[in-house]
Amino acid sequence: MIAEKIHSKLARAFLLQVGFVSLAAVLGVFAAKLVLEDLLIRQALSDEAAYFWQRYHSDPGIPLPDTKNMGAYLLPRQQMEQIPEELRELPPGFHKLSKGAAWSAAFVSLASDVCLILVFDGQRVEKLALFFGLFPLMGVLIVIYTAALISYRLSRRAVSPVFQLAEEVSRIDPHLTDEALGALENLPTTTNDEVLALSEALAGLAGRLRRFIERERVFTRDASHELRSPITVIRIAADMLLTDSFLAPASRDKALRIKRAARDMEDLTDAFLQLARESERGPAEEFLCINTIAAEELELARPLLSEKPVELTLVAHGRLYLTASVKVVSSLMGNLLRNACTHTHAGFVRIAVDRQSLSVEDSGVGIAKEQIDQIFRPFVRGPEGGYGVGLAIVKRITERFDWPIEIDSMEGKGTRVTIHFPQSRFEPF
Repeated sequence: MIAEKIHSKLARAFLLQVGFVSLAAVLGVFAAKLVLEDLLIRQALSDEAAYFWQRYHSDPGIPLPDTKNMGAYLLPRQQMEQIPEELRELPPGFHKLSKGAAWSAAFVSLASDVCLILVFDGQRVEKLALFFGLFPLMGVLIVIYTAALISYRLSRRAVSPVFQLAEEVSRIDPHLTDEALGALENLPTTTNDEVLALSEALAGLAGRLRRFIERERVFTRDASHELRSPITVIRIAADMLLTDSFLAPASRDKALRIKRAARDMEDLTDAFLQLARESERGPAEEFLCINTIAAEELELARPLLSEKPVELTLVAHGRLYLTASVKVVSSLMGNLLRNACTHTHAGFVRIAVDRQSLSVEDSGVGIAKEQIDQIFRPFVRGPEGGYGVGLAIVKRITERFDWPIEIDSMEGKGTRVTIHFPQSRFEPF
């Protein structure tokens, strides 16, 4: 496909070049014809008349000019009725005469009381001009077309290795998977030095990307696994504290907060693990119901609003089914819900399941218009604090699985985040 597009562009460029040159050559021939018919014939007749008068003054008996293309009349002005009618009333100077499709030129010159009229057969000159113009033109055009064809073939041959390399690259998976990077590192070589240099540069870039991705993947996986143990210890310790019936109310609230924070950290760790598998086989997928996961995440987020006058609800117009990873979808919804609960002090937080989409809407503090583009960047915190990575994780997940995301927010009014699932199936109630 790439080669065909570039070939068609080259062909169009050469055709335009040939067309413009041909048009210029044709116009040049016709311009030369017009110059020959007018300026050259005018000058030739004027010079011929001047030469005749010069000789006539020396010898009044000299013969009149008489050639295959030119004739002459010499007579007193009182005897003008002896010449053809179209020549009788002509004033001195050059005149172009027409008779149907034919034409001729006349040059009138006076000396004392004698009138000299030179008549030139323009039709024959026109034929000669076309004859001697068209044949050289045809030769020039043949040379131009041949040169253009040779240039076109040489250009195609010169860029053909580039086309082959482009075709090889276009067939590679656009995602930075191990297979895609391996294909880039093993691009076919060619005898063309320039293309060989480009192929080697792409292979080198693929190698550097592979090493970089591998380092990031290993670090994220190892860090996430190492965090699991202390988080688990913290969560179990908080559960043990909450089972103590003698625990003071203030201490119980602190233990609940520790448990919620530990669960948030555990969810973040799971999300990091999912994102670390981008270049691996990916998380296990199954056919799941978005409504079920939304209801579970809603209940998990309810303790975050225990001390706030906020209504947490799930609104569904049907059941939405999707083939995906349960952990990925749970992490996606959990981060959106925690973000909404953190920034909402009164009003509502609502999950809405609609046709091929899921939205989380709140009546919280909202986001300034100029800051909307910044909230998906890592460690950009909102006015209510937080880790600054929740929405960044949401953005990476949606990009990883091609789920378009939209955000609509107004400062002081609230925010609505909508995730679209193009490959989902919706069953209305």
